[in-house]
Amino acid sequence: MTSRHVRLMAESLEVTERTVWRWLAAAERDESAAAEPGARAQSKDRFTVTSEVRRLLALWKGNVAAVHRELTARAVRGEGEPPPSIPTLHRAIQRDLTPGERAGLAKGERAARKHDVFLARPRGWRNQAWETDHMQAPVLVDVDGTARRPWITWFTDCATNAITGVAVTPVHPSRESVLSALRSAVLREDPYGPFGGLPEKVRVDRGKDFLSRTVTAAFDLLDVTVEDLPAYTPHLKGTVEGLNRAVESMFLAALPGYARQPRPGKRASRPKDEVLLGFEDFTARLLAWTSWWNTEHCPAPLRGRTPLEAWQDDPTPLRDVPATDLWTFTLEDAGTRTLSTRGIRFRRRDYVGAWMTGQAGIQVRVRFMPHHDHRIEVYHAATGRYLGPADLADRATEEQVSAVRRARAARSRRLKKDLEASQRERYAAVNQPEAPRRLGALTTAQAEAELAQATDTDLSQLSLPDLIPPAAPPAGWRTPASLAALTTPDRPTSLPSGRDSASAPDGPDGRAARPTTDKDGDAS
Repeated sequence: MTSRHVRLMAESLEVTERTVWRWLAAAERDESAAAEPGARAQSKDRFTVTSEVRRLLALWKGNVAAVHRELTARAVRGEGEPPPSIPTLHRAIQRDLTPGERAGLAKGERAARKHDVFLARPRGWRNQAWETDHMQAPVLVDVDGTARRPWITWFTDCATNAITGVAVTPVHPSRESVLSALRSAVLREDPYGPFGGLPEKVRVDRGKDFLSRTVTAAFDLLDVTVEDLPAYTPHLKGTVEGLNRAVESMFLAALPGYARQPRPGKRASRPKDEVLLGFEDFTARLLAWTSWWNTEHCPAPLRGRTPLEAWQDDPTPLRDVPATDLWTFTLEDAGTRTLSTRGIRFRRRDYVGAWMTGQAGIQVRVRFMPHHDHRIEVYHAATGRYLGPADLADRATEEQVSAVRRARAARSRRLKKDLEASQRERYAAVNQPEAPRRLGALTTAQAEAELAQATDTDLSQLSLPDLIPPAAPPAGWRTPASLAALTTPDRPTSLPSGRDSASAPDGPDGRAARPTTDKDGDAS
């Protein structure tokens, strides 16, 4: 090999000519060195990472120095060979373990997944697949005077990156949030659309709200397949996960009350004079941003097109559902009831409607939106025809509801405080190894009183008031046969003499004498 060949090789590999000559010399001494130029010479006594070293790395969370100390201590006890130096151990770990393995041994499987390579799904057609998810917005919003972080539930189309439906709840979402977002995603009439229609498939992430009986029944009626993804696999629904990340950096981070805003000073506390958005204002701004995303923003996968343009360029036919049918399919079925003169009895409460006049006695089917217990929807049980809504009778005023909620909150706070105080235990501090010593002294009287109270409470909970049936009534009383069968045949024990017995003397047959009445029928 000439110097010209060495020079060309050095230029192509971006190394110096001297390095190439050194590689050639190593290959002449050992032919195996030619397979991996520049690598350290292989030797039989070179240290390699064993399964024991991997277990120690997992035990010490990737701390190589701690692993070295552990191996040294074992060698002193005669439990193994002395370990190499710390730099050699570092090189062996870097050489024998992949970055994903090192991250997994140090921080767990979630950190290891960050080093994995994921394939991208091929882009299909509109409404081929949707993805849905809940997201807690990192923004504090004023909800009836309380600062809360609202939740966002939305559906996205995987082919066009369009946000087809969205719903916002001030507190933790439920199946009602999913049904509300689903209705806004499917309908294409104002104020929704032009995105919508029925998808072929919806991907969910094992959330109990998405897999509830009501939601799955709605998807079945709409002929939509639900793909339940395995747990802890966000890469399998990357479209909606990417939307969750995008909405925070592109919209939520600029809102007042952003919870992750860097704060000046040592404590990252929220300023007391900070003005928060109202829930209605936050929802309006989020819907405006959603419209901007669909009509003006150009996501990178769409290559210069907006989701609206990608949607309109797709000739795939859409499956629409009438709004009335969609409303029916997304309500929870509560079974049949009989319409009585008091209305419809549902969950121990009465519901009435103006259309019920003259309809008492018919069989109806009740459907309702979860958690919206102020109104139910009523259908004919035989024909399925929609009859009308029914509102809660004798509904409490807003002031009464607020007072009840305040009383419940105060009671919950008191109960929580009492439970925490009863479970709080203190132990003495020690400077030498000794058994833990519990603090808090009780007198004998206090201990006996508390134990007696606990015993009385337990006995009262175990009591069965109907265990001993009542005594049989006197023979002269007219007692229904159904009640007489529940009594004992023995006569009741006579009352001791006293003021009560003196006021009601016994008759000749041993029973209490009937009270005398005057001519007007009043008891004397």
